[in-house]
Amino acid sequence: MASRAARRERHLNVWPGYVDALATLLLSVVFLLTIFVVGQFFLSQEITGRDSVLERLNRQLADLTDLLALERSNRRGQEEASQSLRTTLLGVEAERDRLKAQAEAGSASQGQAGELDKQLQAERGATARALSQVDILNQQISAMRRQLAALEDALAASESRDRESQARIADLGSRLNVALAQRVQELARYRSDFFGRLRQILGNRPDIRIVGDRFVLQSEVLFPAGSATLKPEAGPELDRIATAIVDLARQIPSDIPWVLRVDGHTDARPIASAQFPSNWSLSAARAISVVQYLAGKGIPPQRLLAGAFGEFQPLDSGTSEEAYARNRRIELKLTER
Repeated sequence: MASRAARRERHLNVWPGYVDALATLLLSVVFLLTIFVVGQFFLSQEITGRDSVLERLNRQLADLTDLLALERSNRRGQEEASQSLRTTLLGVEAERDRLKAQAEAGSASQGQAGELDKQLQAERGATARALSQVDILNQQISAMRRQLAALEDALAASESRDRESQARIADLGSRLNVALAQRVQELARYRSDFFGRLRQILGNRPDIRIVGDRFVLQSEVLFPAGSATLKPEAGPELDRIATAIVDLARQIPSDIPWVLRVDGHTDARPIASAQFPSNWSLSAARAISVVQYLAGKGIPPQRLLAGAFGEFQPLDSGTSEEAYARNRRIELKLTER
């Protein structure tokens, strides 16, 4: 019977370790997702800004393309008008030459040739003006082509910067993941050293034990029944624990966000006293008492965290006095903030 009870106790003691390991894994995954979401947020902000620039450049490019097409159409019209004027000019010059050849026939023919000379000069002036307009259009088209080339270069440069930014963000995310994994491994090593030190200090006691990655003290070691005031004899036990934590705090690098979580647990029997209206209140008050004591022994308060679970995280689901005693406990856990 004793062997069966021992196997049952070992079986029951495994589950909190699994639960806390899964909780640590879940916190790590949540942290990674947070880093990924932050990176995606900054990436989306940068991409949104670049998309706005690209959209504005595309609109300018479309406007310039339309303007260039219009100028080309005008140029073709001017060229056609110029060609028509040249054809007319050639016809007038031919008519003038013909009339000059017949000028000897009489003064009337000479007067007609003079009128044709005036008309020819007018046609030449119109042709010169048309050619001047064509030159101006050619210059405008050249300037637009230069602007189009500059816009295309700007678009290419913007796309290149966008690709470089995405590559940098991806590299940053990868490095953050590696750094996070290293910090988790370092904290696990320090946690192992911490529990090893506590084993040496406190020895093998039935009311103080290690369950998974937590150090468990029965409430009776620290508190009277139904009270959150530490017993006088609890001081030496907590002093030894505080000494181990202070030594560990000197070893852990400052950039590792670690905390010592102190969790209070009760049994399932309701308390409902004037001072403690619920088991939650009692477990919270006991956790805070331990945290305040450890802070008074030199542990940085920012490295301490008080948690309260009341009767809702039992180690033993039984209703015997032994089961109730196992569930009334204070747990210490070295974890991430």
